[in-house]
Amino acid sequence: MSGVTYLTKEGLKKLREELDYLMKVERPAISKQIGEAIEKGDISENAEYDAAKDAQGMLEAKMSVIQNKIANARILDESKIDTSQVQILNKVTIKNKKNNVTVQYTLVPESESNIKQGRISIETPIAKGLMGKKVGDSVEITVPSGVLSFEIIEISK
Repeated sequence: MSGVTYLTKEGLKKLREELDYLMKVERPAISKQIGEAIEKGDISENAEYDAAKDAQGMLEAKMSVIQNKIANARILDESKIDTSQVQILNKVTIKNKKNNVTVQYTLVPESESNIKQGRISIETPIAKGLMGKKVGDSVEITVPSGVLSFEIIEISK
């Protein structure tokens, strides 16, 4: 798993903070649980010990994934984002042609998506369908519920 991870400065900061929390808070807590389970005696049939070791394994795996993302991160320079066509970090205002509802999404890397904040991953069907399009373009996007028709109203930073 050594692919490039595109992140904003904010996204990289959040990943580093999460890794720091896992290493300084979660890891010691799990080590303490393992120690307490060992103190109770025979660990060969100790469910608490097994659960703590499983939690430790999952935590270490999660930390490894985050470390890999940080090591392979490429920071996206938001000042160089072009708004002539849809691309990552653009705010795109689209209108559903069927019901005339207008929505705005910011296209972000997978790890920074948050639908409540209007931040959708560039890996979603809608984002993929919008990539490279220009203001005024109409697009047909296949989503799990069917095909949706949108018109691109605005592209901004």
